[in-house]
Amino acid sequence: MPPTLRCDPKLFEKKLTDQIFIVTGANSGCGLETTRQLVKQGGTVILACRNEERGQVAAKETNGIFLTTLDLASLQSIRDFVDAFKEKYERLDGLVNNAGIMGCPYGKTKDGFEMQFGCNHLGHFLLMKLLTPVLIKTADDTKKPSRFVALSSCAAALTTMRDVMPTVDFDDLNFETREYDPGESYGQSKLSNYLHALGASQKYPSDKLISTSVHPGWVQSPLDQHVMAKIFGTSFLGKMMGGLVKNIFILKGDIITAEDGAQTTLHCLLADDIESGKFYSQVGIYKDEASVNGGWPLKLPNPNGTAENATKLWEASEKLVEA
Repeated sequence: MPPTLRCDPKLFEKKLTDQIFIVTGANSGCGLETTRQLVKQGGTVILACRNEERGQVAAKETNGIFLTTLDLASLQSIRDFVDAFKEKYERLDGLVNNAGIMGCPYGKTKDGFEMQFGCNHLGHFLLMKLLTPVLIKTADDTKKPSRFVALSSCAAALTTMRDVMPTVDFDDLNFETREYDPGESYGQSKLSNYLHALGASQKYPSDKLISTSVHPGWVQSPLDQHVMAKIFGTSFLGKMMGGLVKNIFILKGDIITAEDGAQTTLHCLLADDIESGKFYSQVGIYKDEASVNGGWPLKLPNPNGTAENATKLWEASEKLVEA
């Protein structure tokens, strides 16, 4: 793989004193490293995690703040989290929708949505929708735009790992009539993350809110546990084989560290020349050879990532989370 893209070191010299950020899934992987760097620069980071114990441990480790749990599989939990945040804070400079699940067996959220679409997109959609007034007010008060970053993936496009072009099935978003496929579902959810940020850039002016989506790279994290289990099984031998294969990919440079994986998110939060609505990608396993090196920004190599689909998904998502 090509060398990973890394932030200009000068960005890490920026002082973030008084700035407040929310990072979902901040107890591990890219979320933890993003939190660590923002706090190091003086920012206040709210760790939005489903597991309270892990969230508290991560908050202590990074000097971040754990307010209350956030379960993206529950719309009520999301509303409760936002209420808890608003009770204590009137400012929000950046929201990072980082958490995600990948390739899991078929399941439903507490509100009846297919699990990957429900957690990766709809839960994050509601979170951003409820927090947008605070993001916009902060921009008005500080005279500079707030930032919104949605973690998408190269899985939002055609990849060498899966030879199927992801799309959003607006007639069956929750796999109620079509046969469930974990990879197809994940691709739909990651394309939805891309379309969510694109839709936000259409809805809110860039002098108020800069909205981007990112591919962090293939990062060393528990995210791919369901994929590895499906390939190698859950037996002791299967887990050993899965671990061996991952180590091979790590040695080849295909799998990168969480610190490297956080670089694209941090670039979108800290750089001054970020374009709202754009896709910023670390190196990736794209089928399109021109995209493999990544790009800040990169044109998503998927013709389904259109402004029209972004608007359509936004309208459909609003109806689902308000139902």
